[in-house]
Amino acid sequence: MSQLSVLLPLTGLFFLISSTFGSESSVALPVSCVTRGADLMEDGLVVLCPPDCTQGRVSVFGTSVYASISSVCGAAVHRGVLGPSGGSVRVNKLHGRQNYMSSFAHGIQSQVLSRWTASFSLTTAKPAKKLKKPSVKKALTGGNKDCQIDIAMVIDSSKNIGKRRFNLQKNLISKLAAMLKVGPTGPHVGLIQASDSPRTEFLLTNYTQPKGLLFAIKELAYLGGDTNTGKAIMHTAETFFSQENGARRGHPRVMMVLVDGWPSDDLEQAAMLARESGINVFLVSVARPAAEELTMVRDKDFMKKAVCKDNGFFSYLITSWFSTTKHVKPLAQKLCSLDSLLCSKTCYNSVNIGFLIDGSSSESQNFDISDVGARVGAVQFTYDQRLEFGLFDHSDKDETMNALQRIPYMSGGTATGAAISYTTQNLFRRMGPGRNFLIVVTDGQSYDDVRLPAIAAKKQGITIYSVGVAWAPLDDLKSMSSEPKDTHSFFTREFTGLAEFIPLLVRGICRDFTENN
Repeated sequence: MSQLSVLLPLTGLFFLISSTFGSESSVALPVSCVTRGADLMEDGLVVLCPPDCTQGRVSVFGTSVYASISSVCGAAVHRGVLGPSGGSVRVNKLHGRQNYMSSFAHGIQSQVLSRWTASFSLTTAKPAKKLKKPSVKKALTGGNKDCQIDIAMVIDSSKNIGKRRFNLQKNLISKLAAMLKVGPTGPHVGLIQASDSPRTEFLLTNYTQPKGLLFAIKELAYLGGDTNTGKAIMHTAETFFSQENGARRGHPRVMMVLVDGWPSDDLEQAAMLARESGINVFLVSVARPAAEELTMVRDKDFMKKAVCKDNGFFSYLITSWFSTTKHVKPLAQKLCSLDSLLCSKTCYNSVNIGFLIDGSSSESQNFDISDVGARVGAVQFTYDQRLEFGLFDHSDKDETMNALQRIPYMSGGTATGAAISYTTQNLFRRMGPGRNFLIVVTDGQSYDDVRLPAIAAKKQGITIYSVGVAWAPLDDLKSMSSEPKDTHSFFTREFTGLAEFIPLLVRGICRDFTENN
């Protein structure tokens, strides 16, 4: 078998899986001055700190290495990697330790702490691509930079709400849009009406200035029909947040759903899709059903099932459309609480995927290299091992795919056990458990033991999927893979059969991620 004919199918498998999950985004995640290291779920995350994170507003514990309860931005100023004007910084998670030392540096006094369970250090991040300098007029209408989110407002336009309350609803969302301070560098807002069938009225980029947005809301026409909120959520989750429709890379996605009374259809499946797609669903219920009306409600738990997480944060109750003004500010504050937008983290953008590729005479990818934070790395092995690229080496999809195509072919025997140990130590170092996945692709029998290295990897929080081709023994595949074995190991006689495993791998990784997180 020629080198080219062997590597091409394997490259295809790697490409397809990588293109679903993705490498780290080049866009920094906006945070506040009080965001702590413990609030960040990923290692190596690049965050964007606002200006003026000074001593009076932040708590910092340690010097050089900081306890995870420290303000990330305050520690960055203390460390000297950021100035008072803010900017981007990379946060590297570390183990806990004893004796965090205090010191005074760059206007920040850090504190002593005898012991803490987790730590972090800070390094400079690559500067983001500079935007063209705005004119004075544009700068004044740039928007709320502390609330850089994309919002889909799903409003009730059913016969239940009626024209009068529909106009009161428009008044509420107009005030909310004004409070959010939409703008090119602030929040973007689009709108969908829920009725018999959902209707997208305008997209995220149609109105990026307050005046135009408020006029568009004023001109909305009442539709009537049933309150098919589930249909509207499904429509929004499936179509609204694409880059073609103006969704921005690396920006949290929020869906605010207003319901008058109760929905006519089921919300559960649509809300599940929204959560799995990284969309933070808020449900605002106005004029909840009275006790005597509950018999007419299809699902009394519709609020719990609709929201991103049933923790109280994503649900909001308003007793009447005639008393909404006092709710505008707290609603805006919820939508802009970036640290609390839990559904921004999904299997599609928060996992670390390592490919362990058999180069002895073999092979090797539909995970979208995502815009938020999934990372991809690759190791090739024979008797020896070679780290082709690490999880932090490439910042976007194109870079990762180019690196994949440049991988030079190795030749030799097959020592899969040693390769698993090497990958555990060199690719997944300092990675937190629950989000690390290793896909081992091999077409031959290993000359060493695979069981013990695989057990050691799993103890470090790595979930292993084994993919065998041609002469790969089923016993080896089962020994390497995580439990349950039947859903974590795959085999095909021909390299062309690898493509059939892609949807199974995608669903499996998403299932494991959800269960572990």
